[in-house]
Amino acid sequence: MKLNMKKILIIFSSILMLSITACKKDYLETKPSNAVPLSDILGKVNAIYAALDGAVQAQFAFASNGITRHDNFGQKAWDLSMDLMGNDMVVHSQGYGWFNASYNYTEFSVATSGRQSSNAWYFYYDIIKQANAIYLNTDNVTDASQQQKDVLKGQALGLRAYAYYYLINLFQQTYKGNETKPGVPIYTELTTEGKPRGTVQEVYDQIISDLSNAETLLNGKPRAGKQYIDVSVVRGFRARVALLMEDWPTAANYANLAKQGYTLMTAAQYPATNAFSSLSNSEWMWGSLIPEDQATIYASFWSHMDIRTGGYAALGGQKKITKSLYDQIAATDVRKTVFRTPGTGTSTNPDYNQLKHEVPVAGSWAGDYLYMRASEMYLIQAEALARQGQDGPASAMLNSLITVRDPAYDASGLTGSALLDEILKQRRIELWGEGFSLIDVKRLKQGLNRPSGPGNHGAPNYNPSVYTTPAEDPKFLMRIPQAELDNNAALTPADQNP
Repeated sequence: MKLNMKKILIIFSSILMLSITACKKDYLETKPSNAVPLSDILGKVNAIYAALDGAVQAQFAFASNGITRHDNFGQKAWDLSMDLMGNDMVVHSQGYGWFNASYNYTEFSVATSGRQSSNAWYFYYDIIKQANAIYLNTDNVTDASQQQKDVLKGQALGLRAYAYYYLINLFQQTYKGNETKPGVPIYTELTTEGKPRGTVQEVYDQIISDLSNAETLLNGKPRAGKQYIDVSVVRGFRARVALLMEDWPTAANYANLAKQGYTLMTAAQYPATNAFSSLSNSEWMWGSLIPEDQATIYASFWSHMDIRTGGYAALGGQKKITKSLYDQIAATDVRKTVFRTPGTGTSTNPDYNQLKHEVPVAGSWAGDYLYMRASEMYLIQAEALARQGQDGPASAMLNSLITVRDPAYDASGLTGSALLDEILKQRRIELWGEGFSLIDVKRLKQGLNRPSGPGNHGAPNYNPSVYTTPAEDPKFLMRIPQAELDNNAALTPADQNP
C-alpha cells in the first residue's frame, strides 16, 4: 500500500511523539506522560502502513537523533565506515575529512553524543522501537485483512532482525568463539526501562527467532516494492547470519532460497551508472527508493562516493580500490572497468578511483541505496559449500556468478584451501564498496592487513596510520554511547567495550 508522502510524515510524526523521549535521555523511551495511547494512533490499517513507511524511510534519513553531521545519513553511513575500516578501500586525500576517522580507526573509540557510535546506537534502536510498535499493535487493527496483518508483522520482525544484526556486529566481535560475551540490550516490547547487555548468543537467538517467524509470515506474500522486506530478503539475512555463525548447511540452503527469482546483471549492465544506484536493477533484492526531492545532498552516500555529484568525493575524498586488489581482477573481467585505469587519472578522478557507485545521472543527487543483492547469495552459497568439502558444487556455484562478469573465468580445477581463497577473493571484488569489509575481517579472524606502497594505502594517498591489527582487536568495536551508560540503570561503566 502506498500513501501520500505528506500524509505519511504527518501520521508518523505523531507516532514519533510516542516513541522518542522529549529530553532524549533514554534511547528506548516510548511514551511521554501526556501522550495519546499508541493503540489509538495505530488502530487503523492506513496508520500502521504509514508507520511502516516511516521505518523504511528512516534507513536513509539524514540527522537521526538530531545530529546534523554529514556522516549521519542512515545505513549507508555505517556501510561506508565498515568498508573504510577494511583492507581494500583507499582514501585519496584529506579532503574535508568526513569518514577519515573511521579509516584511521579512531572514530569507533569515541562514546560522546553526535559521533558514529552514538548515532549508530540511536539509529538501530530507533528502528527496533518502530518495529516493536508495528508488530505489537498490528493484531489490534480493526480494518486489516489477515494477509495485511501477516505482511506488516513479518516486515516488522525483518526490520528488527536487521537492526540487531548490525548492532551486534558493530558493538561486539564476531559470533564464533564469542557466544558468551556481552552483546547489546534486547528489546521486544515497548518499554521505558533500560535492559542489560544480552550475550552474543542471546542476540543471535533473537535474530534467528525473528527471521524464522518473519519467513513464515511473509512466505508467498507479495510486496509493494523492493524498499520493503519480503521473504527473499529475510532468507538473505538468514544466510548472512548462518555464515557468521559458521553454520554452513543453513548458510548454503538459505542463500540458495534467497536468490531464486533474481537475474544477475549482464556484462553490459554491470558498469552502467545506474547499476548500483537504482532499485529497478534485476539483481537487487532490497534497498531504499530515494526520489530526488528526498535526497540528502552533501550528507549522502553519493556525496562521499561519486565525483560527478560535486560532493565530498570531488573535493579530495575520493574512494579508491587498492592496487593490490585491482591487479587481481582479470583483464577480461567487466568489474575491472568500474575503477579508474591506472595511468589515465586526473586531479579529480585519480588512478584506481571507484566508478562503481554512481548516481544514474551526473550532476543529480537522486540515487537509490543498495542493501542486498543476489550476487552476495551466490558467494555465500559457494563459500558454505566449500567449507563443507563440497568442492565441485562450490566451484560450479562460483563459476555461475563470475562467468557472467568474465566469460574466460573457470574455477573448476580448484579444490580445498585454494578454492576457498578464490571464493573469498571474488567476494572482495564483487562486493567492493557495499559494506561488508569490516564484518568479514572480524568473522575470518585474520586481523587487518592493509597493503601499502604506491596505489595502495598511505603516501601519496591519505595516511590511515593503522595498517595491521591482531584478530579480534578492540579497535573493531564501537563504544557504547556514554549517554546510554548514564541513563540506563541496567548498565554500569564496566559494561563499556574495551
